[in-house]
Amino acid sequence: MQQQTSIALCCKLFPCLVTLWVASLGGIPNAIAQEQQGCFFVDSSGRAVSLGGICSGESPSRRVYQTRIKRRLGGIPVIDVTFNGNQTFEMIVDTGASGSLITASMAQALRVVPTRVEISAIADGSRVIFPVGYVQSIGVGGAVVRDVPVAIAERMDIGLLGHDFFGDYDVTIKRDVVEFRR
Repeated sequence: MQQQTSIALCCKLFPCLVTLWVASLGGIPNAIAQEQQGCFFVDSSGRAVSLGGICSGESPSRRVYQTRIKRRLGGIPVIDVTFNGNQTFEMIVDTGASGSLITASMAQALRVVPTRVEISAIADGSRVIFPVGYVQSIGVGGAVVRDVPVAIAERMDIGLLGHDFFGDYDVTIKRDVVEFRR
């Protein structure tokens, strides 16, 4: 019985021992950290060849819209946002906001007519009443959303771009740009 146990243990350990022995002889190349993102292979010259069209799981028609970060407020990106195709305002990219919020001066310039009021909880937990109207479109870097409700804040100096704009996008905030992928 003890001999059968020893043989079974050797059969289980043998493949591991062979692998370690081959690796010690240099037969298995060392793994290196992936320096590039995505799906690719490295050819014999050391160049990365993209395989994104066949193995990424993403549609080849997937679009990436990009916009430059103009500055940051408290570390949060401020970008240019175009309303109704022709008026541009700076706004904060607020990944925690469910809806977009514009200032009173923005609402006046865009001729937004409030159609209802909404009670919203804000970051500090308090509740605030906002008039809400609609804009024809909000655009950033080529990405456009149409017929968007916007809350109007009387006491804000800058608007907030919220989830109602980028909810259908994967958002990546980089050092100098914000990317919206659909």
